[in-house]
Amino acid sequence: MEAFLVSTGVVALGEMGDKTQLLAVLLAVKFRKPVPIVLGILVATLANHATAGLVGAWVAQTLGAEVLRWVIGVSFIAMAGWMLVPDKLDDAAAGTAPRFGVFGTTLIAFFLAEMGDKTQIATVALAARYQDLVAVVAGTTLGMLIADVPAVFVGDRLARKVPMRLVHGIAAAIFALLGVLTLLNVGNLF
Repeated sequence: MEAFLVSTGVVALGEMGDKTQLLAVLLAVKFRKPVPIVLGILVATLANHATAGLVGAWVAQTLGAEVLRWVIGVSFIAMAGWMLVPDKLDDAAAGTAPRFGVFGTTLIAFFLAEMGDKTQIATVALAARYQDLVAVVAGTTLGMLIADVPAVFVGDRLARKVPMRLVHGIAAAIFALLGVLTLLNVGNLF
């Protein structure tokens, strides 16, 4: 039980203000379908955290901390630029599904966003500490949901009241800031 409770608490706190929480808001604003987004987050987190103990350490060792930091930093800056590209999405088309559907898009985006993330690394460390993969994965997944599900519902409400251009500008600024901070290794973010 300790492994489950500690894993839940560590990830819920670590996820507050994280890029995947921002991603939850952005997906909610874009698609306005909270249920498939939440389900996508759940499945992506389960898949990611289940494999974290197996591949997370290998990736970090293979790339090395310095290369990994640069890859993540440049990716954030690229994401900031992408956020400034106007979408073809308008209020009338907000409910339409993307190529992989809302669920599939969320699953893919969250799985990739969690690669090398602090919660993935925390999952590796927690699994090593407690040697109870099921309790750790269940706890870290619940922690992610505690942090990200409210963000989905806030994002859905934001979409009804805030212009998309403003949301994209704010998101781009946040991603750019995260990218620069990562490249400068400020606060050892990752």
